[in-house]
Formats: sequence, C-alpha cells, structure tokens
Amino acid sequence: MAAESFSGRIPLVVGVLPDQHVEVLQTARTLAEQLGVPLVCAYVDEASYLVEWDPSRETHRMSLHPEKDDADVQAIRGDLGKVIAAAMDGGKADWTLRLLAGDPARALGRLASDINASMIIVGTPEPGLGHRISEVLNGSVAAWLSHHQRRPVLIVPQKKHQESAARN
Repeated sequence: MAAESFSGRIPLVVGVLPDQHVEVLQTARTLAEQLGVPLVCAYVDEASYLVEWDPSRETHRMSLHPEKDDADVQAIRGDLGKVIAAAMDGGKADWTLRLLAGDPARALGRLASDINASMIIVGTPEPGLGHRISEVLNGSVAAWLSHHQRRPVLIVPQKKHQESAARN
C-alpha cells in the first residue's frame, strides 16, 4: 500500500464496496498502470455522516450506530484492504484505501476534488432487489457523479454471467 501523498502524480479515485464485482478494481488497476498514476480506493460508510469538513485537517464523523462503529470500521478496512491487495497483486500501481462518511456520491466527489483526481471510477449497481430498492431511495452514485462532477467519471459495468462463463 502506498503513502497518502503520491509525489505530485495526479491520482485516480475508485469507489470500492465489500463484495463489489471485481471488474471495477481490475479496470481501475489497468488504467492506473497505463497512465502511470496512483489509485485512491475509497469506501463510503453510509451509516456515518460528516460533522465537520476541513480539507486541511482530518474529517470528523459520527456514526448513526456508535456502539458498532470502531469494530465495524476496522473489519471493513481489513476486508477491503485484503480484496484490494489481491486485485493489485503483481501490478505496478501505487494505491491507498480511504474510509469516508456520508452520501457516497458526494463523498467521492469531495475526495476527488480534495486530491485533484483526474477521474472517478465506479461500478454499476449490483443485481438484486435490495440494491434496486436502495438505488431508488438513495439515487445512483454513478448518475449523480456524472451530472455533478467537472472531472470524468468512468462507470464499469459488471460482466454478464454468460460472458464470464464463456471465457472460462
């Protein structure tokens, strides 16, 4: 894992989730390697919200479930770190993991603005009724970013089961 500063190279931001389809990290890694830039992987905890935002200092957040906060955050950080490390194994791209709070689209946009990222990479929603209901209630992260960002947004679709089975 790389340090927080990337010696002047303009990074890419990739939104990551537990159990996210692997194409998102694979695409982000390939693009970062081809461009010779670092990757900032960002997970947004929707169960937390920002209390104070100051880009020059650490962001202060509060959990909607404070009794679970520390253990859950550490578990997510560990699990995501392992998944990202596996996806980046053997690659040349520097990467780091950032945990954010609040609305996912806005948090990714704030991070990209704060670090002057050249692009934001996100996946398409996962299949299933639960994810569709969440998208209806909360809106699509990819759609919000594509309408409200001044930087490019790359939306990585999930391979269809038939496509991935045919390739194996």
